[in-house]
Amino acid sequence: MVHTLDRTQELDAASDAVWRFIATPRNLNRITPPDLHFEIVSDVPETMYDGLLIEYRLTIPVFGRRQWVSEIKHIQEGVGFVDEQRVGPYRFWYHEHRLRTLADRRTSMTDRVTYALPFGVVGDLVHRWIVLGQLQCIFDHRAARLSEVFRG
Repeated sequence: MVHTLDRTQELDAASDAVWRFIATPRNLNRITPPDLHFEIVSDVPETMYDGLLIEYRLTIPVFGRRQWVSEIKHIQEGVGFVDEQRVGPYRFWYHEHRLRTLADRRTSMTDRVTYALPFGVVGDLVHRWIVLGQLQCIFDHRAARLSEVFRG
């Protein structure tokens, strides 16, 4: 089964400032929950580009330490991009990031993650019992950190 997680938040910053932050791969460390022990292991440039592969390792509660490789693609400068899992714990992971300028130079940031777990019916049960809650916590943490980074 394919699942979708949608999150939108408003940030007290102009979209160009938010873009500069999210287009810098190293900033993933700043918005990832510490209990995931997130570590970028590949060399990454200051700013992402189409086709960039980022390898990192993280600890997934219950599932242990995992390697993950994402490809950055479909970059629309200042508007959005996609990171798609190439190697990792999901059968499929496609994460769209979109920015929209609001009044008063604020920015709306939307994340849409389309994903599927391996192992068929067992994966769907694990999703319901564990994975969905973990993803919600990760994106809650991320929203809180982004609010702190872009506090008016």
